[in-house]
Amino acid sequence: MCGIVGIFNTDKSPVSLTLIKKMTDILSHRGPDGEGYWSDGNIGLGHRRLAIIDLSPSGNQPMQTEDGNFILTYNGEIYNFLNIKTELESLGYKFHSKTDTEVVLKSCQNWGNGSVLKFNGMFAFALWNKKERKLFLARDRYGIKPLYYYFRNNTFIFSSEIKAILLHPEVSAEVSVPALNEYFSFQNIFTDLTLFKDINILPPATTLTVSEDGKLEFSRYWDFDFRDENSRSDEFCRNELIKLFEQAVNRQLISDVEIGSYLSGGIDSGSITSIAAKNFKNLKTFTCGFDLSSASGLELGFDERAKAEILSNQYKTEHYEVVLKAGDMERVMGELIWHLEDLRIGQSYPNYYISRLASKFVKVVLSGSGGDELFAGYPWRYYRAVVNDDREHYIDKYYRYWQRLIPDSLKSEFYVPEVYTEVLNHPTKEVFRNVLKDKTSEIITPEDYVNLSLYFESKTFLHGILLVEDKLSMAHGLETRVPFLDNDLAEFAMRIPVHYKLKNLKEIIRINENEPGDKTERFYNETNDGKIILRQALNRYMPDLYTKGIKQGFSAPDASWFKGESIDYIKDLLLNKNARIYNYLQAPTVHKLLNEHFTGQTNRRLLIWSLLCFEWWNRIFIKS
Repeated sequence: MCGIVGIFNTDKSPVSLTLIKKMTDILSHRGPDGEGYWSDGNIGLGHRRLAIIDLSPSGNQPMQTEDGNFILTYNGEIYNFLNIKTELESLGYKFHSKTDTEVVLKSCQNWGNGSVLKFNGMFAFALWNKKERKLFLARDRYGIKPLYYYFRNNTFIFSSEIKAILLHPEVSAEVSVPALNEYFSFQNIFTDLTLFKDINILPPATTLTVSEDGKLEFSRYWDFDFRDENSRSDEFCRNELIKLFEQAVNRQLISDVEIGSYLSGGIDSGSITSIAAKNFKNLKTFTCGFDLSSASGLELGFDERAKAEILSNQYKTEHYEVVLKAGDMERVMGELIWHLEDLRIGQSYPNYYISRLASKFVKVVLSGSGGDELFAGYPWRYYRAVVNDDREHYIDKYYRYWQRLIPDSLKSEFYVPEVYTEVLNHPTKEVFRNVLKDKTSEIITPEDYVNLSLYFESKTFLHGILLVEDKLSMAHGLETRVPFLDNDLAEFAMRIPVHYKLKNLKEIIRINENEPGDKTERFYNETNDGKIILRQALNRYMPDLYTKGIKQGFSAPDASWFKGESIDYIKDLLLNKNARIYNYLQAPTVHKLLNEHFTGQTNRRLLIWSLLCFEWWNRIFIKS
């Protein structure tokens, strides 16, 4: 796992190697084990190396083919690289290292742009074709590895992180108002925009070819495709699922350095730990817990250390824990936002702390990300949109649900007038609708709508999770791997019938979600529904405490802390008349929303977190 940068001047002006080195150096946290640079006239590439496979200098980058025509800077891991290597050797290719980097390089040399279809893993890379004078960039299917770019005034710049792009003298850090509107609607960005004006992210499963005449050609080579194959029995699905899941975990254990695993109280990380522990004696596991002395209500179940310790004891892992308290957020916010930079979903400071813990013991850690999106782990979301008059009715309902922060009805009061005027030109309902634009097949049954919801969340929510996970693990030189996003496992999971994933689909159809009282609320928020076939398949590895437990997200008790022990910090930062956020937001509205949380009227923990992040983001990146 690494950090990559590059500059391509399409007007043929020379690239400064000094600038390439400066941009590469700012990514040293992503690759503390080595650095490399290459330039040739109007093209320059840089690389920071985190050595995982073949730790020798033969794995250094940028890496060139023997004839010097192809030069690669690459970030990722291809788990099936040995199979591809064997195929290339049968075609006459010789290899000088044991790295997957060289396999990627020579795959591109042999199969061209279609090489990405052969890769099972996570990657973001750039390949220079000297003969054709073209730069080829690619990103993995799911968006596990980030890749950002900027193109203006004949200057094309790319990097694993935005902060490197900002070092170029042509680039200035300004707020992208359309992206800001997406963020304060969804606590996420659904398009290829970032909060930085003129800096975009290459979408997942997409390649980009940049020609010397300044032409950009994008191509999407894969997409999620959830659809029921009802001819499959539940027994077949369980057996095949176990086989593919074990294969996925074992594939991702390939490494020349030590590997650990995150371990929460949930089935995703628990199942990965269970399989990995069979192949690693004294597998190291890592859990983040929370001091709940000032928590209340549902938050009293947020500390999962006890469940994690039970599974750790069962598999005899070498177990480590970090316990967060109110106040731990404040001390890390500046550093966290500098690393995160591209603001996305969730209260992510616990991710920062547990990544830091894991990095003290291992260089690679396994994560359970992707299990919820593939196996319907959030039933209360889908159930709110399974019975519809038509597709438009579905979009209306699901769009209202996914306005996590500020609904459209409040935006005229939330943004200052000049920002709101620009916001009107980027309606987030159309952004939402556009995510589904390629899903043109007929949607009729409740199962169809669940699969549409799974598609939507895989394209948006999962992508946000993966970006956060990459930035906050690589902040500590730690590679995170996600076995649930193995190609073979993911393809199979998308074909499993919905009624094997959700057990209450028929029951929910009879419930009016607007019905008053606790019954409906309990059904939507506390059911242990979801991932049914995954729970059944993995029951042989884990106790009922895991496979029959209620879904629990990874979150600190911030709803309580934000109106208790952290309230002074929040007030000092967000009620300050000189706060940077008020260049864009109306202070009276923000103060009103904050007070609703402080007084217990409404839980606005997500909004408070996003306001804190945006304030710090402005302080760190916007200099004026």
